[in-house]
Amino acid sequence: MAGRRRKNTGAPAGEGSTEAVLPADLELQDLYGAFAAHGLDDEDLDDAAVLVPPVKLPAERELAEQAKAVPMFGYALALARWAAPHRAVDEFGDLVEEDRAPAARLLGLAPAEGEVPEEAEVEALRAWSLACDLDLVELGTTAEGEHVAVPGPDLEPAEQGDPETVLELWLTAAGIVRELAVEADSVPEEAEGEPAGLGGAGEGAEPAGEVEEDEDALSEVEEARDEAAELLDEALQVLYETTAFAEPGNETVPLGVLAALLVVPEGEEPSEELLGDITDVMVALDPMLGDLAELGLLEYRPIDPELFDEEDGEEPAVVGEEPLDEEESARFGLVRLTPLGQYGIRQWLLEDGYDAPLVGDLAKGDAAELLRGVCESANVLPEEELRVWTADREPVAAARELLAAARGADGYGPLRRMLCVSALNLLGPDAAPAVREVMDDPELGGAARAWLTAQGATDVPVPDRAMALWTVVDTFAAQLLDNGGDAELLRELITDLPVNGDPAGWFGELWRVDHPYTADVLEAIGELHPDRALAKEARKAAFKARSRN
Repeated sequence: MAGRRRKNTGAPAGEGSTEAVLPADLELQDLYGAFAAHGLDDEDLDDAAVLVPPVKLPAERELAEQAKAVPMFGYALALARWAAPHRAVDEFGDLVEEDRAPAARLLGLAPAEGEVPEEAEVEALRAWSLACDLDLVELGTTAEGEHVAVPGPDLEPAEQGDPETVLELWLTAAGIVRELAVEADSVPEEAEGEPAGLGGAGEGAEPAGEVEEDEDALSEVEEARDEAAELLDEALQVLYETTAFAEPGNETVPLGVLAALLVVPEGEEPSEELLGDITDVMVALDPMLGDLAELGLLEYRPIDPELFDEEDGEEPAVVGEEPLDEEESARFGLVRLTPLGQYGIRQWLLEDGYDAPLVGDLAKGDAAELLRGVCESANVLPEEELRVWTADREPVAAARELLAAARGADGYGPLRRMLCVSALNLLGPDAAPAVREVMDDPELGGAARAWLTAQGATDVPVPDRAMALWTVVDTFAAQLLDNGGDAELLRELITDLPVNGDPAGWFGELWRVDHPYTADVLEAIGELHPDRALAKEARKAAFKARSRN
Protein backbone atom coordinates (compact mmCIF):
# COMPACT_ATOMS: atom_id res chain seq x y z
CA MET A 1 0.00 0.00 0.00
CA ALA A 2 1.18 3.50 -0.69
CA GLY A 3 2.87 5.50 2.03
CA ARG A 4 0.71 8.24 3.48
CA ARG A 5 1.42 11.64 1.98
CA ARG A 6 -0.52 14.32 3.81
CA LYS A 7 -0.91 17.86 2.57
CA ASN A 8 1.83 19.91 4.23
CA THR A 9 2.51 23.60 3.93
CA GLY A 10 5.72 23.29 5.88
CA ALA A 11 4.42 24.79 9.11
CA PRO A 12 5.75 23.09 12.22
CA ALA A 13 3.28 20.83 13.95
CA GLY A 14 1.27 22.62 16.56
CA GLU A 15 1.30 26.08 14.94
CA GLY A 16 -2.27 27.07 14.28
CA SER A 17 -3.56 23.65 15.14
CA THR A 18 -6.82 23.09 16.96
CA GLU A 19 -7.25 21.49 20.34
CA ALA A 20 -8.83 18.44 18.70
CA VAL A 21 -5.64 17.50 16.83
CA LEU A 22 -5.02 13.76 16.72
CA PRO A 23 -1.65 12.03 17.11
CA ALA A 24 -1.81 11.01 13.45
CA ASP A 25 -1.91 14.71 12.54
CA LEU A 26 1.43 15.46 14.19
CA GLU A 27 4.82 15.38 12.57
CA LEU A 28 6.75 12.29 13.59
CA GLN A 29 9.64 14.23 15.08
CA ASP A 30 7.16 15.61 17.62
CA LEU A 31 6.04 12.09 18.48
CA TYR A 32 9.40 10.33 18.59
CA GLY A 33 12.18 12.93 18.74
CA ALA A 34 13.53 11.17 15.67
CA PHE A 35 15.06 14.18 13.93
CA ALA A 36 17.43 15.23 16.67
CA ALA A 37 18.56 11.69 17.38
CA HIS A 38 19.24 10.92 13.74
CA GLY A 39 20.44 14.20 12.34
CA LEU A 40 17.54 14.57 9.91
CA ASP A 41 17.22 17.90 8.18
CA ASP A 42 14.49 19.50 6.08
CA GLU A 43 15.53 17.53 3.00
CA ASP A 44 14.65 14.31 4.84
CA LEU A 45 11.08 15.32 5.69
CA ASP A 46 9.47 13.31 2.89
CA ASP A 47 11.17 10.11 4.05
CA ALA A 48 10.45 10.76 7.73
CA ALA A 49 6.78 11.48 7.00
CA VAL A 50 6.10 7.84 6.15
CA LEU A 51 7.67 6.34 9.26
CA VAL A 52 5.20 3.86 10.68
CA PRO A 53 4.57 3.80 14.46
CA PRO A 54 4.77 0.52 16.35
CA VAL A 55 1.53 -1.18 17.32
CA LYS A 56 0.42 -3.74 19.85
CA LEU A 57 -1.12 -6.89 18.44
CA PRO A 58 -2.71 -9.88 20.16
CA ALA A 59 -1.05 -13.26 19.76
CA GLU A 60 -1.52 -14.87 16.35
CA ARG A 61 -3.77 -17.57 17.82
CA GLU A 62 -6.10 -14.90 19.20
CA LEU A 63 -6.06 -13.05 15.87
CA ALA A 64 -6.90 -16.30 14.09
CA GLU A 65 -9.87 -16.83 16.39
CA GLN A 66 -11.07 -13.30 15.60
CA ALA A 67 -10.71 -14.02 11.87
CA LYS A 68 -12.77 -17.21 12.12
CA ALA A 69 -15.47 -15.24 13.94
CA VAL A 70 -15.88 -12.86 10.97
CA PRO A 71 -19.24 -13.93 9.45
CA MET A 72 -18.26 -13.81 5.78
CA PHE A 73 -15.03 -15.71 6.44
CA GLY A 74 -16.93 -18.25 8.53
CA TYR A 75 -19.49 -18.64 5.75
CA ALA A 76 -16.73 -19.47 3.28
CA LEU A 77 -15.34 -22.16 5.60
CA ALA A 78 -18.81 -23.64 6.15
CA LEU A 79 -19.59 -23.83 2.44
CA ALA A 80 -16.21 -25.41 1.70
CA ARG A 81 -16.96 -28.16 4.22
CA TRP A 82 -20.47 -28.48 2.76
CA ALA A 83 -18.89 -29.19 -0.64
CA ALA A 84 -17.43 -32.51 0.60
CA PRO A 85 -16.95 -34.96 -0.92
CA HIS A 86 -17.88 -32.99 -4.04
CA ARG A 87 -20.62 -30.70 -5.22
CA ALA A 88 -21.89 -29.86 -8.69
CA VAL A 89 -21.25 -26.32 -9.96
CA ASP A 90 -21.97 -24.52 -13.21
CA GLU A 91 -19.40 -23.79 -15.91
CA PHE A 92 -18.36 -20.61 -14.03
CA GLY A 93 -17.79 -22.43 -10.73
CA ASP A 94 -20.91 -20.95 -9.11
CA LEU A 95 -23.42 -23.00 -7.16
CA VAL A 96 -26.12 -24.51 -9.36
CA GLU A 97 -29.62 -23.11 -9.00
CA GLU A 98 -30.96 -25.94 -6.84
CA ASP A 99 -28.11 -25.63 -4.30
CA ARG A 100 -28.43 -21.91 -3.65
CA ALA A 101 -31.37 -22.02 -1.27
CA PRO A 102 -29.89 -24.92 0.76
CA ALA A 103 -26.62 -23.01 1.00
CA ALA A 104 -28.43 -19.95 2.33
CA ARG A 105 -30.23 -22.10 4.91
CA LEU A 106 -26.95 -23.77 5.91
CA LEU A 107 -25.45 -20.37 6.70
CA GLY A 108 -28.49 -19.30 8.71
CA LEU A 109 -29.35 -16.61 6.19
CA ALA A 110 -32.84 -18.03 5.66
CA PRO A 111 -35.35 -20.03 7.72
CA ALA A 112 -35.12 -23.81 7.63
CA GLU A 113 -38.45 -24.01 5.86
CA GLY A 114 -40.36 -21.78 3.53
CA GLU A 115 -39.26 -19.41 0.81
CA VAL A 116 -35.65 -18.25 0.72
CA PRO A 117 -35.28 -14.50 0.02
CA GLU A 118 -33.28 -13.61 -3.04
CA GLU A 119 -30.86 -11.51 -0.99
CA ALA A 120 -30.04 -14.57 1.14
CA GLU A 121 -29.12 -16.55 -1.97
CA VAL A 122 -26.99 -13.66 -3.21
CA GLU A 123 -25.17 -13.57 0.12
CA ALA A 124 -24.57 -17.33 -0.06
CA LEU A 125 -23.19 -16.94 -3.60
CA ARG A 126 -20.83 -14.23 -2.39
CA ALA A 127 -19.57 -16.51 0.38
CA TRP A 128 -19.14 -19.33 -2.14
CA SER A 129 -17.20 -17.02 -4.45
CA LEU A 130 -14.90 -16.11 -1.54
CA ALA A 131 -14.33 -19.80 -0.75
CA CYS A 132 -13.32 -20.32 -4.38
CA ASP A 133 -11.03 -17.26 -4.38
CA LEU A 134 -9.30 -18.56 -1.25
CA ASP A 135 -8.94 -22.10 -2.72
CA LEU A 136 -10.96 -23.46 0.19
CA VAL A 137 -12.73 -25.28 -2.61
CA GLU A 138 -11.09 -26.40 -5.82
CA LEU A 139 -12.91 -26.60 -9.14
CA GLY A 140 -12.57 -29.39 -11.68
CA THR A 141 -14.33 -31.45 -14.31
CA THR A 142 -15.14 -35.15 -14.07
CA ALA A 143 -14.54 -37.65 -16.86
CA GLU A 144 -18.21 -37.33 -17.70
CA GLY A 145 -17.79 -33.58 -18.18
CA GLU A 146 -19.56 -32.56 -14.99
CA HIS A 147 -18.26 -29.41 -13.28
CA VAL A 148 -17.62 -30.06 -9.60
CA ALA A 149 -16.05 -28.46 -6.52
CA VAL A 150 -14.15 -30.30 -3.79
CA PRO A 151 -12.67 -29.04 -0.48
CA GLY A 152 -9.14 -27.62 -0.81
CA PRO A 153 -6.12 -28.67 1.27
CA ASP A 154 -6.26 -25.54 3.48
CA LEU A 155 -9.77 -26.26 4.72
CA GLU A 156 -8.91 -28.74 7.44
CA PRO A 157 -6.07 -26.74 9.07
CA ALA A 158 -8.25 -23.62 8.84
CA GLU A 159 -11.16 -25.36 10.56
CA GLN A 160 -8.78 -26.58 13.27
CA GLY A 161 -7.66 -22.99 13.82
CA ASP A 162 -4.05 -23.23 12.65
CA PRO A 163 -3.02 -19.56 13.09
CA GLU A 164 -0.71 -19.39 10.10
CA THR A 165 -3.28 -20.90 7.72
CA VAL A 166 -6.22 -18.88 9.05
CA LEU A 167 -4.39 -15.55 8.98
CA GLU A 168 -2.98 -16.16 5.52
CA LEU A 169 -6.47 -16.96 4.23
CA TRP A 170 -8.02 -13.98 6.01
CA LEU A 171 -5.34 -11.62 4.68
CA THR A 172 -5.98 -12.86 1.15
CA ALA A 173 -9.70 -12.32 1.67
CA ALA A 174 -9.10 -8.81 3.02
CA GLY A 175 -6.96 -8.00 -0.01
CA ILE A 176 -9.72 -9.21 -2.34
CA VAL A 177 -12.35 -7.11 -0.57
CA ARG A 178 -10.03 -4.10 -0.59
CA GLU A 179 -9.60 -4.37 -4.35
CA LEU A 180 -13.32 -4.88 -4.93
CA ALA A 181 -14.13 -1.87 -2.74
CA VAL A 182 -11.85 0.29 -4.87
CA GLU A 183 -13.31 -1.13 -8.09
CA ALA A 184 -16.86 -0.39 -6.96
CA ASP A 185 -15.96 3.18 -6.04
CA SER A 186 -13.94 3.96 -9.16
CA VAL A 187 -16.49 3.86 -12.00
CA PRO A 188 -17.51 7.41 -12.97
CA GLU A 189 -21.25 7.90 -13.31
CA GLU A 190 -20.96 8.69 -16.99
CA ALA A 191 -18.94 5.51 -17.56
CA GLU A 192 -21.10 3.04 -15.62
CA GLY A 193 -21.62 -0.23 -17.44
CA GLU A 194 -19.30 -1.71 -20.05
CA PRO A 195 -18.30 0.81 -22.72
CA ALA A 196 -19.83 0.11 -26.09
CA GLY A 197 -17.75 -1.70 -28.66
CA LEU A 198 -15.43 -3.54 -26.21
CA GLY A 199 -17.17 -6.89 -26.34
CA GLY A 200 -15.19 -8.48 -29.16
CA ALA A 201 -15.53 -8.83 -32.92
CA GLY A 202 -18.84 -7.38 -33.99
CA GLU A 203 -20.07 -6.88 -37.52
CA GLY A 204 -17.98 -4.26 -39.20
CA ALA A 205 -15.45 -1.84 -37.72
CA GLU A 206 -16.36 0.77 -35.15
CA PRO A 207 -16.20 4.38 -36.22
CA ALA A 208 -12.97 6.05 -35.14
CA GLY A 209 -14.84 8.50 -32.97
CA GLU A 210 -16.49 5.74 -30.95
CA VAL A 211 -13.16 3.98 -30.43
CA GLU A 212 -11.68 7.20 -29.07
CA GLU A 213 -14.66 7.61 -26.74
CA ASP A 214 -14.18 4.05 -25.48
CA GLU A 215 -10.51 4.70 -24.83
CA ASP A 216 -11.37 7.91 -22.99
CA ALA A 217 -13.90 6.03 -20.85
CA LEU A 218 -11.35 3.36 -19.98
CA SER A 219 -8.82 6.03 -19.12
CA GLU A 220 -11.32 7.74 -16.81
CA VAL A 221 -12.08 4.46 -15.07
CA GLU A 222 -8.38 3.68 -14.62
CA GLU A 223 -7.68 7.16 -13.25
CA ALA A 224 -10.65 6.95 -10.89
CA ARG A 225 -9.51 3.51 -9.70
CA ASP A 226 -6.01 4.82 -8.92
CA GLU A 227 -7.45 7.81 -7.05
CA ALA A 228 -9.82 5.62 -5.02
CA ALA A 229 -7.01 3.18 -4.17
CA GLU A 230 -4.72 6.02 -3.05
CA LEU A 231 -7.46 7.59 -0.95
CA LEU A 232 -8.30 4.28 0.75
CA ASP A 233 -4.62 3.51 1.41
CA GLU A 234 -4.06 6.92 2.96
CA ALA A 235 -7.17 6.60 5.11
CA LEU A 236 -6.13 3.15 6.36
CA GLN A 237 -2.65 4.35 7.24
CA VAL A 238 -4.01 7.36 9.14
CA LEU A 239 -6.29 4.98 11.05
CA TYR A 240 -3.29 2.73 11.73
CA GLU A 241 -1.27 5.63 13.13
CA THR A 242 -4.16 6.99 15.16
CA THR A 243 -4.91 3.59 16.67
CA ALA A 244 -1.24 3.13 17.57
CA PHE A 245 -1.34 6.22 19.81
CA ALA A 246 -4.90 5.97 21.10
CA GLU A 247 -5.63 5.08 24.69
CA PRO A 248 -7.53 1.80 25.06
CA GLY A 249 -11.19 2.45 24.36
CA ASN A 250 -10.51 5.64 22.40
CA GLU A 251 -9.67 4.13 19.01
CA THR A 252 -12.90 5.24 17.30
CA VAL A 253 -12.48 8.13 14.85
CA PRO A 254 -15.33 10.23 13.42
CA LEU A 255 -15.35 9.94 9.64
CA GLY A 256 -15.25 13.73 9.36
CA VAL A 257 -12.06 13.85 11.43
CA LEU A 258 -10.48 11.13 9.29
CA ALA A 259 -11.38 13.03 6.12
CA ALA A 260 -10.03 16.29 7.57
CA LEU A 261 -6.71 14.63 8.37
CA LEU A 262 -6.46 13.67 4.71
CA VAL A 263 -7.54 17.03 3.29
CA VAL A 264 -6.57 19.94 5.53
CA PRO A 265 -2.91 21.06 5.29
CA GLU A 266 -0.85 21.02 8.47
CA GLY A 267 -1.53 23.95 10.76
CA GLU A 268 -4.42 25.36 8.74
CA GLU A 269 -8.07 25.88 9.59
CA PRO A 270 -10.47 24.37 7.02
CA SER A 271 -11.75 26.93 4.52
CA GLU A 272 -15.17 26.73 2.85
CA GLU A 273 -13.54 25.00 -0.11
CA LEU A 274 -11.78 22.50 2.14
CA LEU A 275 -15.04 21.78 3.95
CA GLY A 276 -16.48 20.76 0.62
CA ASP A 277 -13.44 18.57 -0.05
CA ILE A 278 -13.89 16.93 3.36
CA THR A 279 -17.48 16.08 2.47
CA ASP A 280 -16.39 14.63 -0.87
CA VAL A 281 -13.78 12.45 0.82
CA MET A 282 -16.30 11.24 3.40
CA VAL A 283 -18.77 10.28 0.69
CA ALA A 284 -16.03 8.48 -1.26
CA LEU A 285 -14.76 6.57 1.77
CA ASP A 286 -18.19 5.62 3.11
CA PRO A 287 -18.92 2.58 0.86
CA MET A 288 -15.30 1.42 0.81
CA LEU A 289 -15.04 1.36 4.60
CA GLY A 290 -18.36 -0.45 4.75
CA ASP A 291 -16.98 -3.19 2.49
CA LEU A 292 -13.85 -3.59 4.63
CA ALA A 293 -15.97 -3.82 7.77
CA GLU A 294 -17.56 -6.94 6.30
CA LEU A 295 -14.22 -8.79 6.62
CA GLY A 296 -13.61 -7.56 10.18
CA LEU A 297 -10.81 -5.20 9.19
CA LEU A 298 -12.65 -2.37 10.89
CA GLU A 299 -15.87 -1.52 12.66
CA TYR A 300 -17.87 1.09 10.83
CA ARG A 301 -21.01 3.10 11.40
CA PRO A 302 -21.86 4.48 7.94
CA ILE A 303 -23.10 7.95 7.12
CA ASP A 304 -26.78 8.26 7.94
CA PRO A 305 -28.47 8.36 4.50
CA GLU A 306 -31.14 10.68 5.88
CA LEU A 307 -28.49 13.39 6.05
CA PHE A 308 -28.65 13.61 2.28
CA ASP A 309 -32.44 13.82 2.09
CA GLU A 310 -32.43 17.60 2.34
CA GLU A 311 -35.45 19.42 0.99
CA ASP A 312 -33.32 21.56 -1.26
CA GLY A 313 -31.44 18.51 -2.54
CA GLU A 314 -28.06 19.80 -1.41
CA GLU A 315 -25.58 17.79 0.58
CA PRO A 316 -25.34 18.88 4.20
CA ALA A 317 -22.26 20.60 5.52
CA VAL A 318 -19.99 18.19 7.35
CA VAL A 319 -18.27 20.69 9.59
CA GLY A 320 -20.10 23.79 10.69
CA GLU A 321 -19.37 26.67 12.96
CA GLU A 322 -21.56 25.16 15.66
CA PRO A 323 -20.15 22.00 17.30
CA LEU A 324 -22.28 18.87 17.02
CA ASP A 325 -23.25 16.78 20.01
CA GLU A 326 -21.96 13.22 20.19
CA GLU A 327 -25.02 11.53 18.70
CA GLU A 328 -25.38 14.05 15.88
CA SER A 329 -21.69 13.73 15.07
CA ALA A 330 -22.02 9.94 14.92
CA ARG A 331 -24.54 10.28 12.10
CA PHE A 332 -21.68 11.45 9.89
CA GLY A 333 -19.93 8.10 10.32
CA LEU A 334 -17.62 6.46 12.87
CA VAL A 335 -14.73 4.11 12.14
CA ARG A 336 -12.56 1.96 14.37
CA LEU A 337 -9.66 -0.18 13.23
CA THR A 338 -9.80 -3.66 14.77
CA PRO A 339 -6.77 -5.70 15.87
CA LEU A 340 -7.32 -7.76 12.72
CA GLY A 341 -7.26 -4.52 10.76
CA GLN A 342 -3.99 -3.51 12.38
CA TYR A 343 -2.57 -6.91 11.53
CA GLY A 344 -3.70 -6.67 7.91
CA ILE A 345 -2.48 -3.12 7.29
CA ARG A 346 0.84 -3.94 8.93
CA GLN A 347 1.28 -6.93 6.60
CA TRP A 348 0.53 -4.74 3.59
CA LEU A 349 3.05 -2.15 4.79
CA LEU A 350 5.70 -4.81 5.29
CA GLU A 351 5.03 -6.18 1.81
CA ASP A 352 5.63 -2.68 0.43
CA GLY A 353 8.98 -2.44 2.20
CA TYR A 354 8.06 -0.23 5.15
CA ASP A 355 9.44 -0.80 8.62
CA ALA A 356 6.28 -1.47 10.63
CA PRO A 357 7.46 -2.61 14.07
CA LEU A 358 5.53 -4.20 16.89
CA VAL A 359 5.66 -2.91 20.43
CA GLY A 360 8.16 -5.11 22.26
CA ASP A 361 10.37 -5.84 19.24
CA LEU A 362 13.25 -3.96 20.89
CA ALA A 363 12.67 -5.56 24.30
CA LYS A 364 13.67 -9.07 23.30
CA GLY A 365 17.39 -8.77 24.11
CA ASP A 366 19.45 -7.65 27.08
CA ALA A 367 19.50 -4.15 28.55
CA ALA A 368 22.27 -2.97 26.23
CA GLU A 369 20.27 -4.06 23.18
CA LEU A 370 17.14 -2.47 24.60
CA LEU A 371 18.67 0.95 25.24
CA ARG A 372 20.64 0.96 22.01
CA GLY A 373 17.58 -0.05 20.00
CA VAL A 374 15.34 2.60 21.53
CA CYS A 375 17.99 5.29 20.94
CA GLU A 376 18.66 4.34 17.34
CA SER A 377 15.11 3.62 16.16
CA ALA A 378 13.09 6.48 14.73
CA ASN A 379 9.70 4.79 15.00
CA VAL A 380 9.58 3.61 18.58
CA LEU A 381 7.50 4.19 21.71
CA PRO A 382 10.22 4.19 24.38
CA GLU A 383 7.96 3.86 27.42
CA GLU A 384 6.21 0.84 25.92
CA GLU A 385 9.50 -0.91 25.09
CA LEU A 386 10.79 -0.27 28.62
CA ARG A 387 7.55 -1.54 30.09
CA VAL A 388 7.73 -4.79 28.13
CA TRP A 389 11.39 -5.32 29.07
CA THR A 390 10.98 -4.67 32.80
CA ALA A 391 7.82 -6.75 33.18
CA ASP A 392 8.36 -9.85 35.32
CA ARG A 393 12.11 -9.18 35.77
CA GLU A 394 13.77 -9.32 39.17
CA PRO A 395 14.23 -5.60 40.04
CA VAL A 396 17.77 -5.62 41.43
CA ALA A 397 19.24 -7.76 38.65
CA ALA A 398 17.39 -5.77 35.99
CA ALA A 399 18.54 -2.46 37.50
CA ARG A 400 22.18 -3.57 37.54
CA GLU A 401 21.93 -4.58 33.89
CA LEU A 402 20.33 -1.28 32.93
CA LEU A 403 22.83 0.84 34.82
CA ALA A 404 25.76 -0.97 33.23
CA ALA A 405 24.25 -0.44 29.78
CA ALA A 406 23.67 3.27 30.48
CA ARG A 407 27.36 4.13 30.82
CA GLY A 408 29.32 5.62 27.93
CA ALA A 409 30.53 8.91 26.46
CA ASP A 410 29.24 8.27 22.94
CA GLY A 411 26.59 10.42 21.25
CA TYR A 412 23.68 8.41 22.64
CA GLY A 413 25.02 8.23 26.20
CA PRO A 414 22.77 10.95 27.70
CA LEU A 415 19.67 9.44 26.10
CA ARG A 416 20.56 5.96 27.38
CA ARG A 417 20.90 7.29 30.90
CA MET A 418 17.55 9.09 30.70
CA LEU A 419 15.92 5.88 29.45
CA CYS A 420 17.63 3.98 32.24
CA VAL A 421 16.03 6.26 34.83
CA SER A 422 12.63 5.75 33.17
CA ALA A 423 13.12 1.99 33.38
CA LEU A 424 14.14 2.27 37.04
CA ASN A 425 10.88 4.11 37.69
CA LEU A 426 9.03 1.14 36.24
CA LEU A 427 11.00 -1.28 38.43
CA GLY A 428 10.16 0.82 41.49
CA PRO A 429 11.72 1.01 44.98
CA ASP A 430 12.82 -2.65 44.90
CA ALA A 431 15.60 -1.61 42.50
CA ALA A 432 17.17 0.70 45.13
CA PRO A 433 19.99 -1.66 46.24
CA ALA A 434 21.40 -1.72 42.70
CA VAL A 435 21.07 2.05 42.35
CA ARG A 436 22.93 2.65 45.62
CA GLU A 437 25.87 0.72 44.20
CA VAL A 438 26.52 3.45 41.59
CA MET A 439 26.08 6.57 43.76
CA ASP A 440 29.78 7.39 43.35
CA ASP A 441 29.97 6.58 39.64
CA PRO A 442 31.04 9.74 37.71
CA GLU A 443 28.40 9.21 34.99
CA LEU A 444 25.58 7.63 36.96
CA GLY A 445 26.01 9.03 40.45
CA GLY A 446 24.05 12.27 40.05
CA ALA A 447 21.05 10.60 38.45
CA ALA A 448 21.23 7.71 40.92
CA ARG A 449 21.13 10.05 43.93
CA ALA A 450 18.26 12.06 42.42
CA TRP A 451 16.31 8.85 41.75
CA LEU A 452 16.82 7.53 45.28
CA THR A 453 15.71 10.85 46.76
CA ALA A 454 12.60 10.81 44.56
CA GLN A 455 11.85 7.31 45.90
CA GLY A 456 11.78 8.74 49.42
CA ALA A 457 15.29 7.90 50.64
CA THR A 458 16.49 10.37 53.30
CA ASP A 459 20.10 9.20 53.71
CA VAL A 460 21.38 10.10 50.22
CA PRO A 461 24.39 12.48 50.29
CA VAL A 462 24.35 15.58 48.07
CA PRO A 463 26.62 15.11 45.03
CA ASP A 464 29.84 17.10 44.91
CA ARG A 465 30.05 20.15 42.63
CA ALA A 466 31.72 18.34 39.72
CA MET A 467 29.16 15.52 39.71
CA ALA A 468 26.26 17.96 39.98
CA LEU A 469 27.41 20.07 37.04
CA TRP A 470 28.15 17.02 34.88
CA THR A 471 24.66 15.71 35.63
CA VAL A 472 23.09 19.04 34.63
CA VAL A 473 24.81 18.87 31.23
CA ASP A 474 23.98 15.21 30.77
CA THR A 475 20.32 15.66 31.68
CA PHE A 476 19.91 18.69 29.43
CA ALA A 477 21.68 16.88 26.57
CA ALA A 478 19.28 13.96 26.93
CA GLN A 479 16.33 16.32 26.56
CA LEU A 480 17.91 17.88 23.47
CA LEU A 481 18.27 14.44 21.91
CA ASP A 482 14.89 13.15 22.98
CA ASN A 483 12.72 16.13 22.10
CA GLY A 484 14.20 17.11 18.76
CA GLY A 485 14.89 20.68 19.81
CA ASP A 486 11.33 21.38 20.97
CA ALA A 487 11.86 25.06 21.80
CA GLU A 488 8.90 25.40 24.16
CA LEU A 489 9.91 22.42 26.30
CA LEU A 490 13.56 23.45 26.32
CA ARG A 491 12.63 26.95 27.51
CA GLU A 492 10.79 25.40 30.44
CA LEU A 493 13.86 23.36 31.33
CA ILE A 494 16.17 26.35 30.97
CA THR A 495 14.18 28.47 33.41
CA ASP A 496 14.79 25.79 36.07
CA LEU A 497 18.59 25.89 35.75
CA PRO A 498 20.29 26.53 39.15
CA VAL A 499 22.07 29.76 38.10
CA ASN A 500 21.46 31.26 41.56
CA GLY A 501 21.90 34.92 40.59
CA ASP A 502 25.47 34.55 39.33
CA PRO A 503 25.31 33.71 35.62
CA ALA A 504 28.93 34.53 34.89
CA GLY A 505 30.20 32.37 37.74
CA TRP A 506 27.83 29.48 37.06
CA PHE A 507 28.51 29.36 33.33
CA GLY A 508 32.20 29.85 34.08
CA GLU A 509 32.06 26.50 35.84
CA LEU A 510 29.72 24.81 33.37
CA TRP A 511 31.81 25.32 30.22
CA ARG A 512 34.69 23.46 31.88
CA VAL A 513 32.58 20.30 32.39
CA ASP A 514 34.18 17.40 30.52
CA HIS A 515 31.12 16.19 28.63
CA PRO A 516 30.71 15.67 24.85
CA TYR A 517 27.57 17.84 24.79
CA THR A 518 28.72 20.76 26.98
CA ALA A 519 29.02 23.24 24.10
CA ASP A 520 25.70 22.11 22.57
CA VAL A 521 23.87 22.58 25.86
CA LEU A 522 25.34 26.03 26.38
CA GLU A 523 24.44 27.08 22.83
CA ALA A 524 20.86 25.92 23.35
CA ILE A 525 20.64 27.93 26.56
CA GLY A 526 22.10 30.97 24.80
CA GLU A 527 19.53 30.75 22.02
CA LEU A 528 16.45 30.11 24.12
CA HIS A 529 16.85 31.73 27.54
CA PRO A 530 14.44 34.69 27.90
CA ASP A 531 16.91 36.64 30.10
CA ARG A 532 19.19 38.45 27.64
CA ALA A 533 22.07 38.88 30.09
CA LEU A 534 21.98 35.24 31.08
CA ALA A 535 21.69 34.14 27.43
CA LYS A 536 24.74 36.24 26.58
CA GLU A 537 26.79 34.57 29.33
CA ALA A 538 25.70 31.16 28.02
CA ARG A 539 26.84 32.04 24.49
CA LYS A 540 30.20 33.25 25.77
CA ALA A 541 30.59 30.01 27.73
CA ALA A 542 29.66 27.98 24.65
CA PHE A 543 32.39 29.74 22.65
CA LYS A 544 34.93 28.91 25.34
CA ALA A 545 33.81 25.27 25.41
CA ARG A 546 34.16 25.06 21.61
CA SER A 547 37.58 26.73 21.74
CA ARG A 548 38.79 24.26 24.35
CA ASN A 549 37.84 21.35 22.10
